[in-house]
Amino acid sequence: MKKNTWKKLMSLALGAMMMLSLLTGCGSKTEDSAPADSTPAEETPAEPAAAASLLEKVKTSGKLVVGTEAQYAPYEFKDLNASFAGCDMWLAQQIADHLGVELEVVDMSFDGIIPAVKSGQVDLGIAAFTKTPERAEEIDFSDLYEKSAQLLIVKAGNADLYSTKESLAGQKVGAQKGTIQSQLIQTALPDSELFELEKYPALALEVQNGNIAGLVVDQAVGESLIATSNGGLEVSNFAFTSEEASFGKAVVAAKGSEDLLAEVNTVINQVVNDGSYLKAYDEAVELAASMGL
Repeated sequence: MKKNTWKKLMSLALGAMMMLSLLTGCGSKTEDSAPADSTPAEETPAEPAAAASLLEKVKTSGKLVVGTEAQYAPYEFKDLNASFAGCDMWLAQQIADHLGVELEVVDMSFDGIIPAVKSGQVDLGIAAFTKTPERAEEIDFSDLYEKSAQLLIVKAGNADLYSTKESLAGQKVGAQKGTIQSQLIQTALPDSELFELEKYPALALEVQNGNIAGLVVDQAVGESLIATSNGGLEVSNFAFTSEEASFGKAVVAAKGSEDLLAEVNTVINQVVNDGSYLKAYDEAVELAASMGL
């Protein structure tokens, strides 16, 4: 083969390789210029769906979930069939019926109900809640459906012994943990020592055994504790002033639940005005007494 011919072949081969290299480079550059995650100009992000209100959630799910603490007869307790009973549970059923949904009740510790309401674990809290400014900072209240006097329950024979704030100074006075009664003891009996337990029956035993001077409780519950104490408890002759203990009970809901609370208030106003709540209260007192609660 002639030298010139060989040179020509080598030149052609080198030219072909350069062309191939250029084509490959162009291809890479085209891919880099169009990133995979780029969004075409004509496309716009979808708007987030508006959150459903609590009332809409309840109606869509077909059930109303209510948190309570079922050891507070006559407001909330369990009957001989282990079914929820009491005037508060009656009220919960009226609200569910009004909304056209099923009622689901969740039994929990009293001081866990407000957190459960705030987190959405339950829709409403119905457990003889007293309406206070402090609680109103965390949750919303319905209209009041009942008012109750506060009693100091003491061991039988001590009604006169513990009848003044001075006589209770330095003494342990009990209340259920997380209740308005705990706050009442701290504000109205500042020289007494607050003693808290989860359940009132356990507090009643502490009083009967002489471990604490007494316990503070709603009138109806206190009377039930006395009735089932076999003569071991009585009402102290001590009385809170109306300024200290003018309490009213209401349903609690998470902040921003105005639509659901409007329906709750419709039911409350009806059952209070027509006397049906008071009737349910009286029936609950009788049932609790027959069960020894």
